[in-house]
Amino acid sequence: MTEFILVAGMFTGARVWEGTAARLVPAGAGAHPVALSGLGPGADGDDDPVDLERHIADVLAVIDDVVASAGDGPAPEIVLVGHDYGMYPLLGAADRRARHIARIVAVDTGPAADGMPALAVVADAGLRDEVIALAGADGPVRPLPAPEPEQWQRWGSTDGLDDAALKHLTSLASPQPLATLLQPLKLTGASGALPVTGVLCQANGGSIGLLQQRVDFGDPVIGMLASPGISFFELATGHWPMLSRPGELADVLLRAAAGEGHRLTKPDADRPPAHLRPFPLDVPERTPERHGNIDLYVPEGGGPRPAVVFVHGGPVPAGVEPTPRDWTALRGYARYAAAEGVVGVLFDHRLHDTTDYARAADDVAAAVERVRSDPRVDADRIALWFFSGGGLLCADWLGAPPAWLRCLAASYPILVPLPGWGPVEDRFRPADALAGTGSLPLVLTRVGQEMPGIAATVEEFLTSAARHGTDIEIIDVPSGHHAFEGDPVTDEIRDALRAAMSAVIGRLTD
Repeated sequence: MTEFILVAGMFTGARVWEGTAARLVPAGAGAHPVALSGLGPGADGDDDPVDLERHIADVLAVIDDVVASAGDGPAPEIVLVGHDYGMYPLLGAADRRARHIARIVAVDTGPAADGMPALAVVADAGLRDEVIALAGADGPVRPLPAPEPEQWQRWGSTDGLDDAALKHLTSLASPQPLATLLQPLKLTGASGALPVTGVLCQANGGSIGLLQQRVDFGDPVIGMLASPGISFFELATGHWPMLSRPGELADVLLRAAAGEGHRLTKPDADRPPAHLRPFPLDVPERTPERHGNIDLYVPEGGGPRPAVVFVHGGPVPAGVEPTPRDWTALRGYARYAAAEGVVGVLFDHRLHDTTDYARAADDVAAAVERVRSDPRVDADRIALWFFSGGGLLCADWLGAPPAWLRCLAASYPILVPLPGWGPVEDRFRPADALAGTGSLPLVLTRVGQEMPGIAATVEEFLTSAARHGTDIEIIDVPSGHHAFEGDPVTDEIRDALRAAMSAVIGRLTD
């Protein structure tokens, strides 16, 4: 019999798991929500000295009770389930009772490490600063107030929770003792070999596809998740699936306990990642001119010629090789542009983390100016073409487009910061920037099999575009995935690439 020990996240106590626990028990499993000291309805933490070690002791007590209840019978199969902050006391307990644990399940939360305080789980830097300010120089004296219904969005996506559910969540919450967030987690590594399953909430920015993309890019940290002992599930909901999707979460937990789940794969010679697969169209080979971080694909013949500046996506970890301007997919676009008689431009920018959008935007602006200063380029006929996570960078150009910018294109873009990314400057919200776009024509390539969280950002953008009367042409790829250039090549993909390039060049040469 599988025994699930359920550890809640910040502010909430054992009752947040009621809906999920009620579905686990009829399936033949045990469900044991942990009552964390100082948390839950009625808890008064104003002078509560509760810290992370106290919460670890709470989890240990439940583990020991479950083990003891088995008596001389078969050892129970214990699965520890942690949500949000709950992963910290969970991991501390798993480290001390590793021999009793069959699996760890992390619900919409990232990994923790020895010496890391739970404050690291808070994505919003502004919220982290508030916690530090509350702590003061002499250590924690006041708890972190629980959110009001309209404030939960700061802590994670509330997708799937209506007003009544938000009020219910608020009724289950209590102030979070600050020491639980500031005390570093201590691990010996004893639990390091335990199987782990991650449950990613898509509306909060979690996605197997985005993780796989980071593995494909060569991210050394995320690459460690491509292990046979680590699996993943996705849920189409926000950060509190135990309230918004209790039945689906229970099903996922049962499947995780059975060893199911998607496993990330490491690239190999027989299966290169999407961005390094051959470009779907047969375009002439062309050796670029390399100028610092910029590559120019210059067509034969006289000039000056219009130019298309391709802005790669990301975040792409620093130090990854090859860098984006050498990705076969992007090189295919630049070669295609040159074959059509315009200068194709690739360059590397410094979007290595979600906190890097400002400096990446500076890199885009600098690259554009260098391209416009080249005598072979018609400085009054420039197009910008953004991809994936680089889509947020287009906001600068939408808000007040210069006269020489004749077209702005985006392929499978992220057009609103994803909830789990933490704070991204308001400047990088393309949907809001459309108020100043005027008559600048836009070309958007949209894939039908997009990751739900990203698809939602595109729909928000299109809603804003309709409201502002923006001139936008949509190229649909119904069967295409994110970075569809790496999909198995079909006529649909070839036609979409041709249509997008034709639309952009047509506006450059009008």
